[in-house]
Amino acid sequence: MKNQKIISDVFFQTDGKEWENVDQGVSRQFVGYDTQIMMVKVKFETGAVGYEHQHFHAQTTYVASGKFRVTIDGEERVLSEGDGFYIPPNVLHGAVCLEAGMLIDVFSPVREDFLDINFLKK
Repeated sequence: MKNQKIISDVFFQTDGKEWENVDQGVSRQFVGYDTQIMMVKVKFETGAVGYEHQHFHAQTTYVASGKFRVTIDGEERVLSEGDGFYIPPNVLHGAVCLEAGMLIDVFSPVREDFLDINFLKK
């Protein structure tokens, strides 16, 4: 994938955009990305879990709706609409959805592991 150009459409409109099922009660839509940055909408049902993991990407997340118990590097907080958090590269983190909602994740650089060849644009 390194030799292919990675870039999304310039405009994102929710009409006609499919949600990708990620896990039980978790789905996502790619908003925009290139090789340096990626924005993703992640929808959670109550009780859904974003299992603890880590990656080399920097991440910042905005809580668009709902309530989440977020753990970053062993520290836990309950966050709701309007709150957010930052995760440095290679730090263990996860979330449990307490009330159905949506997170807006931004990664740098792009999460190539999220992209399927069908998402790549010319």
